[in-house]
Amino acid sequence: MKVAKALTIAGSDSGGGAGIQADLKTFQEMKVFGTSVLTAVTAQNTLGVKDIQPITPEMVISQIDCVGEDIGTDSVKTGMLFSAEIIEAVSNRMNHYGWRPVVDPVMIAKGGAPLLQKEAIRALKEYLLPLALVITPNVPEAEALTGIRISAEKDKRKAAMLLHSLGSEIVVIKGGHDPVASHYAEDLFFDGNEFHSFKSKRMFTKNTHGTGCTFSAAITAGIANGLTPYEAVKTAKMFIQCAIENQLEIGNGHGPTNHFAYNRTGGSLRDET
Repeated sequence: MKVAKALTIAGSDSGGGAGIQADLKTFQEMKVFGTSVLTAVTAQNTLGVKDIQPITPEMVISQIDCVGEDIGTDSVKTGMLFSAEIIEAVSNRMNHYGWRPVVDPVMIAKGGAPLLQKEAIRALKEYLLPLALVITPNVPEAEALTGIRISAEKDKRKAAMLLHSLGSEIVVIKGGHDPVASHYAEDLFFDGNEFHSFKSKRMFTKNTHGTGCTFSAAITAGIANGLTPYEAVKTAKMFIQCAIENQLEIGNGHGPTNHFAYNRTGGSLRDET
């Protein structure tokens, strides 16, 4: 039986809502065999991040090579990379295997803890973004990467064009933190030629831990399954909307999204593209 495969390179979340755990759950729900490379171990729950222990760049490389030399992958995503050294190591192996990743530029946890060292932003722009098939920043991440203050739609478009110029084939600026829209979460898609919007009803809930990880993992799974980037983003938008709408109510803080929801609801979501 031939099965699609996807690799996630990210940090571990002991609370199970984000990071490697969220990615593997998403791959499984989208019928993709998931492999993983840990970049850091975090001690966290719905109340916040208590501690972070990065993995050595050498161990990150060893994990990637174990997957690349034997199992291989149909798509790959990066999440929390933590340091410039890890970013350079990951970028080196992307070049080696000819992989173009879905890059989720994870910088800050839901509770506010920094997940990317400040000096690593330069490395992200210099080494990894030129290799990216898709980059999926939220508004604060797009601002940090571009230096553009986003307060209007034209600012998002300007930021998307700048990110595209840094090398990413597709730019998706997520709308969950968008100060412009209040009733809808609108993601901006840019392929270098055209802009598209993916719109969904905004859910006013604290249970959104891991939304960025899950969204980018769903894109990665879609690409592994043979979808175009546009189709993969459209499917991922529906996946994450179902996950947010059907809350689990786990923990006392920012609870995780519901990775079961997309398949249990038949993926039935209004198409508001």
